[in-house]
Formats: sequence, C-alpha cells, structure tokens
Amino acid sequence: MAITLTESAATHVANFLARRGKGVGLRLGVRTSGCSGLAYKLEYADDVNPEDRTFESHGVKLVVDPKSLAYLDGTELDFTREGLNEGFRFNNPNVKAQCGCGESFNV
Repeated sequence: MAITLTESAATHVANFLARRGKGVGLRLGVRTSGCSGLAYKLEYADDVNPEDRTFESHGVKLVVDPKSLAYLDGTELDFTREGLNEGFRFNNPNVKAQCGCGESFNV
C-alpha cells in the first residue's frame, strides 16, 4: 500500500508548511459526500495519531487514517496550474466513476 506525491505537489506542500511555521505533513482522507458517494479531504497535519499510516514522498510526509487508506491506496497526488487555475489533482486508480463536476467519486 502506498500513496505518493509528484515533485510539484511535494514542493507546494513543503513551501506552504514552511510559511505556516508548523506541521508534520499533509493529511489525506475521504468523507461521504456528493452525488457519487465519496469526496477527498485534504488538510495540513500537525500530528500523527497512533492508528494513522504515514508515507513519505519527495521529503514530504503524508498521513492517512486507516479507513481512508482502502480508497486511496495507489493514489498519486499532483499539483497543477492551468491558466489562472491551480490545485491538487488526485490520480486514484481505485475510482470507478466520478460526478460531472469532479467533486465526488465512487470505488
């Protein structure tokens, strides 16, 4: 089981953590939401819980709760800029379908 960041995503997260002045990494998870059932959840992790799984990619720590890991296994998180838009993009091999707006997915 593994979750990775592209170099672009790792650089973005590392720069933000440095400006923020605290945090151990990025917390990834899923929550029930949207028309397809699940939505991604991203937040900066200030600590790691005993049950969390951690991964490191390009020097940045990723923290995942055990329930979310089954939905995120194999995911690559990228950070992209397209014109005036920028943001994280999930390349998740487990996704079977997602809603038209891209907000939610199911496996």
